[in-house]
Amino acid sequence: MKRRAVANPLALAVLCGLLLEPMHPYEMGRRLKETGKDRNIKYNRGSLYMVVEQLGKAGFIAEQETVRDTARPERTVYALTDSGRAELYDWMRELVARPEHEYPRFGVALSLLGVLAPDEAAALLGERLTALDREAADIRADTAAAKEQGVLWVFLIEEDYRLALLEAEHRFVTALIDSLKAPEYARAWRAVFEEGET
Repeated sequence: MKRRAVANPLALAVLCGLLLEPMHPYEMGRRLKETGKDRNIKYNRGSLYMVVEQLGKAGFIAEQETVRDTARPERTVYALTDSGRAELYDWMRELVARPEHEYPRFGVALSLLGVLAPDEAAALLGERLTALDREAADIRADTAAAKEQGVLWVFLIEEDYRLALLEAEHRFVTALIDSLKAPEYARAWRAVFEEGET
């Protein structure tokens, strides 16, 4: 992957937002929440302002104007520069076309799952299945509501992706629970862990 001048995913969201129109950081944050992008991109007000500053130093965005009104403090409106537009498209093409190994916490737990007794591991994974079902139901409800409001499917595609991942994980965890409950695994686990203690 290419080394980016500003590598925070929040920076990409800011560039995308400014592609539509110049805006103030507060407005950028409001739109991230409004469109549900904050489910995929972690941020807070401080990190948003820091990213805006970094993008400005990199030459990807520039101050367009300072807005003053009596009700609010002075606000700086930012616009996308030509180099910012080029960075946005280059970064998006890379992310869409090239898989990158990520390090999810569940992957860590799976790599070390053998330390848990089979019954306990199966029970904990059963709790995970319940949580996966709840999360999938929430996504289905949210996307259905958005589609009823006329949101174009492409603006909900990350939710379809999350749902596909949840469904795949559900299948995987269900099969894993069955494997953990197999008598031959319990015997093998006891041979390693319980006999090793004596």
